[in-house]
Amino acid sequence: MNTPAAAPPPTTRITSEQRVAKMFGLEGESWARRANPVSVWTRFAVLPLLALSIWSRDWIGWWSLVPIVLSLVFMVVNPLLFPKPRSTRNWASKGVFGERVWADRIKVPVPAQFTAAALAPTYAIQLLGAALLTYGLIRLDPVDTIGGLVILLTAKAWYIDRQVLLFEDMKHRNPEYARWEY
Repeated sequence: MNTPAAAPPPTTRITSEQRVAKMFGLEGESWARRANPVSVWTRFAVLPLLALSIWSRDWIGWWSLVPIVLSLVFMVVNPLLFPKPRSTRNWASKGVFGERVWADRIKVPVPAQFTAAALAPTYAIQLLGAALLTYGLIRLDPVDTIGGLVILLTAKAWYIDRQVLLFEDMKHRNPEYARWEY
């Protein structure tokens, strides 16, 4: 006698970006604080500060762990340091909103031109920059270190720019997204 199989439990898929957002406490209003342009631009400073902190091992030895830890702590608490922005009609805020839209793409699908394949070049160039930066920091080579930083930060800015385009497109498709801009 065949009994019908029970329906599989519904899958609750989440994106890797949602996992990271949850890890950093980015839910609801905390996204608005992260969208403060001052928060965005100071986050760009974290990587050079971290690189300088790692480089300092040559000057101050194990004491370099202090600036390394402080740089990492600043990266984590940065969005908590700034209030909700007075206006979100700027590139930095729109980039954060695009990241939020991208993280929620399973719930609200994004247009085909904004698939992961469209972001792949930015990821690849960031990986190249990270590899060069790591090599430069291991070898204490200033050219490779600075070159890696420039490549990595440029690719990150390019990625954010793609997120701005995503947000600009999606705010016309979703009234909730449109309300984020003021």
